Amino acid sequence: MTVAASAVSQEAEEPVSYTQCTEGYEYDPIKEVCKDIDECALVSDACKGGMKCINHYGGYLCLPQNAQIFSNLRGVAAGASQCLPGFTLDEQNYCHDVDECSQGLHTCNADQICYNTRGSYTCQCHPGYQKHGEQCVDRNECMLSHYCMHRCVNTAGSYYCECKDGYQLASNNHSCVDVNECDLTQSCQHQCFNLLGSYICQCDQGYELAPDSVSCVDIDECAFSSYMCQYVCINSPGGYSCICPEGYQLQRTRMCQDINECDTVHECREDEMCWNYYGGHRCYPQNPCQEPYVLTSENRCSCQSAGACRGLPQSIIYKYMSIHSERTVPADIFQIQATNIFSSAHYTFRIKAGNDGGEFFLRVSNQTLYFSALVALGRSDVKPFVDKLDITGHTVHSVLTQFLVRQGKA
Repeated sequence: MTVAASAVSQEAEEPVSYTQCTEGYEYDPIKEVCKDIDECALVSDACKGGMKCINHYGGYLCLPQNAQIFSNLRGVAAGASQCLPGFTLDEQNYCHDVDECSQGLHTCNADQICYNTRGSYTCQCHPGYQKHGEQCVDRNECMLSHYCMHRCVNTAGSYYCECKDGYQLASNNHSCVDVNECDLTQSCQHQCFNLLGSYICQCDQGYELAPDSVSCVDIDECAFSSYMCQYVCINSPGGYSCICPEGYQLQRTRMCQDINECDTVHECREDEMCWNYYGGHRCYPQNPCQEPYVLTSENRCSCQSAGACRGLPQSIIYKYMSIHSERTVPADIFQIQATNIFSSAHYTFRIKAGNDGGEFFLRVSNQTLYFSALVALGRSDVKPFVDKLDITGHTVHSVLTQFLVRQGKA
């Protein structure tokens, strides 16, 4: 007959700091510990009815003669000459578990770990490996479960996680968090804007991104169009500026406006008048008339003596004009008109002087009541110049009038 029982054991000797022990123990003054009392040796008839006495920590047990008891720490054999497999009998007739792992009695492979169990042992693989038959093979953690947020890299017996570009591993070594490249390094030459997993660069006004998407290069605004500035466009880092020729001032950002020196500062004398033209000014006598002519109205010189003006024009008109260059030609400049006093008279107009380059020509119109001539600009490729154009009008009887035109062309 075999009876299995369990009992909570206590250490046979326990250190104490006093001389009184719990029931079932006695104080050992030499070792200064409480020692278990063997009641089976002290009491001859501790068990009745043919039961045998088995000493136990802090007490004893009465069991049948063929019974075996196993405690949590060791097996105790009573009346038996051998123990169960995995146990060994000691000199006190107790069955102790055999630690096959420490004694080298196991059959585990070199790449396995031996774990002792009660009455036996088990062979297990190292972490990161799993059994395949009797062998340990690598466990592919990346295939078994999704451990990593982005990429899982399997290694022998383990694995590690990787993140996509623009991310970095979090403190748990599994999650991925965005990398703020704008805070880490000077990634962009001008402005950096962080994105999830990336970043973009932007340039200041007047610049554009280079092919490397990081550097900034100046934009040559002047190369975009010839209309950026009315006169000359000057490119500069990050911008541009317009400049005007001498005698002009910049209006707003691109247009050139003539400076009227006659309204500001000029060097004309009191007996001179200041005449402004595009890009400059000139000083002319307030009375342009010379003997025998006298000033009769603004810019008109008339001869008061027929005898003194014999063979000369009756009157001379001074006209000052400023003409823009690069005009569409032909372009009418001004008109000369003579009233028809004599019905039989015939009038002619011609440019007497000042047209050596052929810049001007006349358009003559003969009407019933008056005759006129339009002075027109015939060329637009001429450079800026100041010209004195002498235009005369004639009849078949006498010279009616001579027009002296001073023209500044800019």
